[in-house]
Amino acid sequence: MPTPPITELTSRAREIFRLVVEGYLENGTPMGSKALTAGMGLSSASIRSVLADLEGLGLLAAPHTSAGRLPTEAGLRLFVDGIMQVAEPTAEERAVIEQRIAAPGPVEAALEATSALLSSLSSGAGVVMVPRREPRLVHLQLVPLAPGRALAVLVGEDGAVENRVLDLPPDLPPGALEEASNYISAHLGGRTLSEAGRAMRAAIASGRTALDAASRDLVERGLAVWTQDTLHRPVLIVRGQANLLDETAISDLERVRSLLDDLENKQSVADLLDMAREAESTRIFIGSENRLFALSGSSVIASPYRDREGRVVGVVGVIGPTRLNYARVVPMVDFTARSLGKLIR
Repeated sequence: MPTPPITELTSRAREIFRLVVEGYLENGTPMGSKALTAGMGLSSASIRSVLADLEGLGLLAAPHTSAGRLPTEAGLRLFVDGIMQVAEPTAEERAVIEQRIAAPGPVEAALEATSALLSSLSSGAGVVMVPRREPRLVHLQLVPLAPGRALAVLVGEDGAVENRVLDLPPDLPPGALEEASNYISAHLGGRTLSEAGRAMRAAIASGRTALDAASRDLVERGLAVWTQDTLHRPVLIVRGQANLLDETAISDLERVRSLLDDLENKQSVADLLDMAREAESTRIFIGSENRLFALSGSSVIASPYRDREGRVVGVVGVIGPTRLNYARVVPMVDFTARSLGKLIR
């Protein structure tokens, strides 16, 4: 059944629906008619009638007989899109976020701090997708390992050293590895991997390289294995999983266990966050709206962050139960993304 627009609800139904959802988000428990009568000036019978109507529309559900009502995922979506009044971060919270992000140190340290900070402020798990930055080459050495295999050792301008195993073509001439290594370091140093690849292809096309065919193939293989890895390897920082084990988790251990298992699969989490990269603002995924967290019934609030030139370079967000305090967490994630963007060059 399609979820009705909020304008189709009567003012009474809208108010009762709002109270049920806000009560659930605050306490994590169903709201009964008796608890709703206090501020409504209506009888329990009148409220029960409205609750039944809202349940019939698919906005509320009764987990047990006479246990009160909880919002469904459709109800939460209607609340978030049509009723929720966001609560902007306080001046103190904004100062803490900006101070933590701007602390001296490498960008990676700021991203770690951002993830931990979002976790502590939201009582969920904070997640940050690290920018996919390509290293600039200083040196790339191809070292023989075994027949048909070599080790590609990359040294970047930032001093980082990483290794990859490279498959070699058969019948490789002696000296080809050394010739390819020397060419890369001498002619392609100071470039990113993709820049080096383009320069190498242009040199081959114009006949401006004296490398023989075997050495050219090695250069291309060496650059390719690094470029593909760098561009397709998301780096994800997750902090605050322990926050998901609050007092309400005791009655829902299977859901929490499923959520923690999902968080261990960082590639899948990164793929989900990637869906927020093209968003103009913060995106909210509730429960089964995303396949990854469908079983655990969890929500994701994510916002892209940009570098100083306005390019999206990563995603920051919060993962937690569907009863996250959306009104508080959504603007907090958005402010954090904008603050983080000021740091990324």
